Amino acid sequence: MRKGKLRKAGTVGLGTLALLGMLAGCGSGSGGQASAGGQEVVLNEVAHSIFYAPMYVAIEEGYFEDEGIELTLVTGFGADKTMTAVLTGEADIGFMGSESTVYTYAGGTEDYVVNFAQLTQRAGNFLVAREPIDDFSWDMLVGKDVLGGRAGGMPEMVFEYILEMNGIDPGEVNIDQSIDFGSTAAAFSGGQGEFTVEFEPHATSLEQQGEGYVVASLGEDSGFVPYTAFSARKSYLEKNKDTVQAFTNALQRGMDYVQSHDPSEIAEVIAPQFAETDLETLTKIVERYYEQDTWKEDLIFEKDAFDLLQNILEDAKVLESRVPYEDLVTTEFAEKAAGK
Repeated sequence: MRKGKLRKAGTVGLGTLALLGMLAGCGSGSGGQASAGGQEVVLNEVAHSIFYAPMYVAIEEGYFEDEGIELTLVTGFGADKTMTAVLTGEADIGFMGSESTVYTYAGGTEDYVVNFAQLTQRAGNFLVAREPIDDFSWDMLVGKDVLGGRAGGMPEMVFEYILEMNGIDPGEVNIDQSIDFGSTAAAFSGGQGEFTVEFEPHATSLEQQGEGYVVASLGEDSGFVPYTAFSARKSYLEKNKDTVQAFTNALQRGMDYVQSHDPSEIAEVIAPQFAETDLETLTKIVERYYEQDTWKEDLIFEKDAFDLLQNILEDAKVLESRVPYEDLVTTEFAEKAAGK
């Protein structure tokens, strides 16, 4: 394994989605300036999660360095913060749920953010119960207390989408949306809720502690959903085509790696990114994502996937009118990276 150069930075917290339209014109942007080490790119990820394994493979195997990219990775801890960083120019590229790009476009942002590479094709969270349930069905949640996600975020919207697919009105479930992302597992351990919706490593951690049991995969039960994608301002994509292409080429090599290697090999490669997680646990988590076909073979964000995203947004009543796929998605870079 060859480790590539990577600079990690702290959290960028510059505001909320309510301020995005105003902030969009405020940043000068890093502009992908060249340096002695290569083309500088600041990438702001919504969270640092094993769910995004192909990106970390690309980092750890040195694929970005091979493409002449000097990458600085920042964790935004929330799509609102990641989007704000992109719009203000604090980050060149954002990695988050594409619903954020829809919100900012619909809000009238002039230099809006365009999706150019889709990484995951399934939801990455799991339903955790207090006791094992061998024959779980979603109607078991009716009348129960469930720790969910924030309103308007993909985790919560996909959860409600699954409920509706199973003939359940989300209002029939007592969904607590008041707990911050990343804190629901601790709240569940502390006795709140009868079920909780968790990303890894929290789902596995609750199982290891004997405090919860995974009873359903939202990724499997929601079908193929364009959960996360890489995006950048329209102006950045226009001015930095070579840089964006090199970035996408490196990502595609990470996608190729996870398609051609088993979970134990993937876990070993990305282990430096998750020093707090032992290799056995890391392998188990990668295997969970691997077996549910989490990662696409390529990075092409298809129109059908974007239409499904907007269906989910409409069902959640956070989108009044649809936005054009042609404005919010470009497949140019992903197609070239995949040799199509």
